[in-house]
Amino acid sequence: MTTVIFVHGTGIREREYNETFQLIEQKIHAQRPDIKVAPCLWGALGAKFNDNRASVPLEDATLALSPGEEDAEIVLWGQLYRDPLYELRLLSLKPIESGNPFGEEPGDVLQSRVASLTPTLELQAKLQEAGIAEVFEQAREIVIHSEPYERALLTVSESDLSEYYAPIARAVVAQAMFITEQQEKFPPILTDAQLRDDVVELLTLALTEAELGLGGWLLKPFVELAQHGGTNYVRRNRLELTDKISPMPGDILLYQTRGEKIRAFIQQQIEEAEPPVVLIAHSLGGIACVDLLVQQQLSQVELLVTVGSQAPFLYEINALYSLEYGQLLPEHFPEWLNIYDLRDFLSYVGKNIFPDRVQDVVVDSRQPFPRSHGAYWTNAKTWEAIISRLP
Repeated sequence: MTTVIFVHGTGIREREYNETFQLIEQKIHAQRPDIKVAPCLWGALGAKFNDNRASVPLEDATLALSPGEEDAEIVLWGQLYRDPLYELRLLSLKPIESGNPFGEEPGDVLQSRVASLTPTLELQAKLQEAGIAEVFEQAREIVIHSEPYERALLTVSESDLSEYYAPIARAVVAQAMFITEQQEKFPPILTDAQLRDDVVELLTLALTEAELGLGGWLLKPFVELAQHGGTNYVRRNRLELTDKISPMPGDILLYQTRGEKIRAFIQQQIEEAEPPVVLIAHSLGGIACVDLLVQQQLSQVELLVTVGSQAPFLYEINALYSLEYGQLLPEHFPEWLNIYDLRDFLSYVGKNIFPDRVQDVVVDSRQPFPRSHGAYWTNAKTWEAIISRLP
């Protein structure tokens, strides 16, 4: 029986790993139920504070967030991930419409539809699939009681009423995603752009029967605003911020200096697995697997799949632990499939570095960086490439 071992990347610990592992197991078993999917959670050996954060100063830290994507839709979602009310803030900048003395204001109509919305069965099912059903109502309440939303209602006119439903739908969905991240949950919608867009579309259609879209005047400045840094700043206590970000660079630094325990752990999982073995390795996990397979002749490994990995880059700059630049991959190195995404700035191609030894496959997550770095597992192209090569 073929065994697929999933080797995670930097900064991942048990909770995040289990979420991703279950998704990978589901994707593989949907087409190959005969395959055993085995874990390789090396994060327990990763970076950690050994002296109760004694090295961290207690001053507050302020981070400016400034994406630089060129695609307007990607830029828009990059802003919404950081500030779910971003698009409504832009709508509130439109000229305020004069009051209607003879009847209900367009903004009142809009508010009534949003506040009284009852999700359709199809929308309810999609919210469950996306993993945000439990926080959907909370997200809607946060949006409709926010100052940007209330200000945006003042700018609504009869002629452009329908243009507001899609931005409101995106705000609610982005707010729901933000809530799950705050709860340290990792539902599929966080990385699956198509699933995210399906939820937005169904929510938009639930708000209005008309054909909807974002006004052209609003979409044009997204790129320009993003390139100038936006307006969203995050202020956190230094300890809290360090706790959140330290595992990622910490794991990289630890691996580069003392990675032998991590490689030994991966080797142990391989030796305990039923052959043939396939390694699916993400990011730093891919680097560790390349190093291990260069150093050790593990004949039971028939295929290495690196996903969003930096091994080719490290080799080119002569920073790959196991192989100096100019040396060839050993003959015993297994078949190598490398999956990358042009939106993922931490993914690299291998065929130009290791001619005839690596097959590169490009996918498109339609996610802004850094979310694109973790979006491979919900991408159909990823699994098309992998499943067809499994022994």
